[in-house]
Amino acid sequence: MAVRNVSAGLDAKAAIVAKIPGARIDVLELDLSSIASVRRFASEFDSLKLHLNILINNAGVLTRNCTLSCDGLELHFATNHIGHFLLTNLLLENMKSTCRDRGIEGRIVNITSLGHAFSHPKGICFEKIRDPSGFSNYTAYCQSKLANILHSNELSRIFKEEGVNISSNSVHPGVIMTNILREKTAVAALFNIIGRVLCRSVEQGAATTCYVATHPQVKGLSGKYFANCNIASPSSQALDAELAKKLWQFSLETVS
Repeated sequence: MAVRNVSAGLDAKAAIVAKIPGARIDVLELDLSSIASVRRFASEFDSLKLHLNILINNAGVLTRNCTLSCDGLELHFATNHIGHFLLTNLLLENMKSTCRDRGIEGRIVNITSLGHAFSHPKGICFEKIRDPSGFSNYTAYCQSKLANILHSNELSRIFKEEGVNISSNSVHPGVIMTNILREKTAVAALFNIIGRVLCRSVEQGAATTCYVATHPQVKGLSGKYFANCNIASPSSQALDAELAKKLWQFSLETVS
């Protein structure tokens, strides 16, 4: 388990082990908004000498304002995309060797949102990544969710080109009652009231993620967008192959 709050992670571990006594769970600290933290986590994970064939990129933030990360990047983009991009790249050699040596399929699942369809008309505003002044926090969030799909699709293209037995898909889990709107705003208060009636539980929201990560029916499927445990159609921007390549190159330069 890669967690930002180690105390909460240990509590989750204890709850899982109480239900499944034979479970082996390692809890490692990871703050995806920090490039240094991502590199430190990858190094610690590598030292454990564990095999890796399933990676679920699940972290997400939605803040009140477009602030900057410790690396000087717009926080939504830094946490929701750049952190996952770097983490995936740092773990890829492990995934490739695991799949090759064990003869199994690797799966990468990138959690996105229906909100990706409400990104900026340009898709990704690269000029706003380091200077988000005047940028709406909701537009920034939606832009980062679009980046998740573009990243996933470009990964899939590269894997197919290399002949690697790893799939990469993106998932919209639905609108879920989580603490993503943890800041005390009017929108958050309204969401908490309406959400108790209309939103999915965390368990229901995890269903599509678990399906894409583990179900035999998904074997061999890659570069797809899933919702409600079915293949769905993302926005036209999410299918823009040139934008995906441009984002990939920008991301590489950002983390180098």
